[in-house]
Order: sequence, then C-alpha cells, then structure tokens
Amino acid sequence: MSKIDSILERALAGERLGLEDGMLLWESNEIEKMGKVANQIMLQKHPEPITTFIIGRNVNYTNVCDTYCRFCAFYRRPGHEEGYVLSNEEIFKKIQETVDVGGTEILMQGGTHPGLPFSYYTDLLKEIKKRFPSIHMHSFSPAEIMKMVEVSGLTVEEVIRQLRDAGLDSIPGGGAEILDDGIRKKISRLKGSWKDWMNVMQTAQRLGMSTTATMVIGFGETIEQRVLHLLRIREAQDETGGFLAFIVWTFQPDNTNLKREKLSAEDYLKAVAVSRIMLDNIPNFQSSWVTMGPEVGKLSLHYGCNDFGSTMIEENVVSAAGTAHKVNNNLALRLIREAGKIPAQRNTKYEILRVFHDGEVAERDFVMQN
Repeated sequence: MSKIDSILERALAGERLGLEDGMLLWESNEIEKMGKVANQIMLQKHPEPITTFIIGRNVNYTNVCDTYCRFCAFYRRPGHEEGYVLSNEEIFKKIQETVDVGGTEILMQGGTHPGLPFSYYTDLLKEIKKRFPSIHMHSFSPAEIMKMVEVSGLTVEEVIRQLRDAGLDSIPGGGAEILDDGIRKKISRLKGSWKDWMNVMQTAQRLGMSTTATMVIGFGETIEQRVLHLLRIREAQDETGGFLAFIVWTFQPDNTNLKREKLSAEDYLKAVAVSRIMLDNIPNFQSSWVTMGPEVGKLSLHYGCNDFGSTMIEENVVSAAGTAHKVNNNLALRLIREAGKIPAQRNTKYEILRVFHDGEVAERDFVMQN
C-alpha cells in the first residue's frame, strides 16, 4: 500500500491526520483519489444527496482602506479620488433588492477605513435591523473589526459585543488568506498576525456568534504553510466550535500589485479535497464558483463540498481582480442538478428553507450583475 493510500484509509476510518500527512497529500498528484475520499468523508457528515445554497448579496460599503494588501485590486487609499462610502440609503436599497428576490443574507464588507468612527457601524446595523428585521447580517471581516478596535479604543470583546447587540449576526472568514505570519508579512504587512484574525473569530464564538473560515492559496506560500493554516483552524474549532463552514479559493492576480501565475482548477480541487480530509470538525464546505467558474464549482461538489455558497447578487472585490463569474438562482439549481444533487435553499446557519424537487424553479430570480 502506498503512503497516500495509507493516509487516505486512516482518514476514512476517522483517524485525525497531522502535519506530515497533510504535506504528503498536498505533494501528491493523485487528485481524483483524494477527491473520492474527500467526497466519502463529506457523505459521512451529509448522507442525503442534497447540495445547499444561499441567496445573498455582497454589499461593499467602502473601498477606502489603509491596509494596502499587495494582492487586492479593490481598495483605494484614503484621499483617493475613486474612494467611496455608500450612503445609508444606497445600502438600504441594495438590501431591499435582495429581500425582493428571496435573499436572506447580507455579507457587508469593505476596506479598513480610518475615517469611520465605531458609531458608524453600530448605527448602521441598528437602522438595517429596524427596516429589515429578518435579514441575516453576516458582515465585517476580522481586519475591519480590528480597525474598529483601533478607532474606538475598546477591546476586541467589547467591539464584537456592541456589534452583536446592534444587529450583527455572524462574522465571515475573509482576510484569513494563509494563517502563517511568514507569508502574511510579504503580502499584507499591515493586516495583523494570524493570531489577530483567530482572536476575533474565537472571541465572537465565545460570545455566541458563528463564523466561517477561509483559505486563499496561490500567494507563493509553501505547502507547509497551507497545512499549518488547516491545523490552526482545526485546533481553534476544537476549542470554541463556532466555524460553521470552510471556503477555499485561489488568488486572482489580475490588476493587483502581486504578480503570480493563476492557479489551475486542479490546484483548487486538490485544495478542497485536502482541506475536507484534514478538517474533520467543520461540517460544511462551500464551493468557490466565484473565482473558479460554475463548471469547476460543480466539480467541487464531488471533492468534498456540500454547499454551493451564495448566488451573490452583487460582488465587487473578486471582480476588481478581473474574475467575474455570476450565477443566478435558477442557474444554481441547474448546476447542482447537473452534479447529480438535489438543490436546497438554506439560511446562514445552514438550516434548510426549501428543497427544490425535480423541475422546480425559483419563482423570484435576478438579473446577473456586471
């Protein structure tokens, strides 16, 4: 039996893998074999042939940012003529449009704007909840929350507590990139350490909020750094248990200050499979069709993903880097069915709202944004 076969057999039996195991998997080119095992592990957690998705919208409330990540094509430095902050009315309009097509989640993220006081965020959340009490605010990455800590002088726990009390429901995993300071110092020197990211997440989880975790590959990181990222997520999940989902995507280099070769579909699918095999304590894996395209997104449903992510009525950050795949509600249904699965709409907590049986379509859909 080969080393890879032995590792995969142990993983299928429920044995927890270590750093060396993860590195051997990542170094292997037996992607289909790893995908098959990742799919079996997914089926152990989700035996029903259902793939979920959520109808949501990214609201990028500002592009002003003083973190200056080399890999970001979206941000504008403070004072730049192309910098913006959306008015509250613009934000309310975007949320109303989301609700009108059956959307349940708003993923509100922006730059780390040094000129916005902490009250901007709490007041905005309160106004949103007043107008849209049922919308789930899955918003503000750890980097944004650390900026709120800086401008307010409050502790991380107090900032998150006040955000939660104002209407923040959960925190997205953006900004994790690779949870290793060696690579972080090269690509996002001002963003803070990996422990800063993790502290925000675990503090939120201790306060009763759920979060998601992400990983972006393709910055020039080592395989060891990728596996360390997974082990750090797994260890934190053992401790606080609040990561509902994990999402992998690949760095999109166009229009950025970090010149790298764009990774292939095979690189992405291997990353999904290895992550599902290593992360034995995170229930849900989202497909990243936004960066990889709908067809590769469909393939990922056989490499460990049980969720198609958000139909994402609007998205600006990845699009700024030259990648602009769009999927509306009925296209999501078709792609999931083509993968041999039954589509089901979920909410942010992964509770199923509606199962779409054969031939059923979404009565409310949206025109795909450019």
